[in-house]
Amino acid sequence: MPKLKVLSGKEVCEILKRYGFEEVRRKGSHIVMQKKLSDTTITIPVPDHKELKKGTLMSIIRQAGIPKEKFEK
Repeated sequence: MPKLKVLSGKEVCEILKRYGFEEVRRKGSHIVMQKKLSDTTITIPVPDHKELKKGTLMSIIRQAGIPKEKFEK
């Protein structure tokens, strides 16, 4: 089973952008990414840190609905 890469907040935002998310604002150490769908909007706060913790990254992946493989080594 492949392991998740150690990613920064900026790297995670780049992956999210490839899947239709866009940056809507920054406040302090967080970047807020959004994707508008026909019936709803997905909003994900991403910490702008050098390394995201595994649990934080898993939460972002779950909220975004992006396959986990896109974040693995």
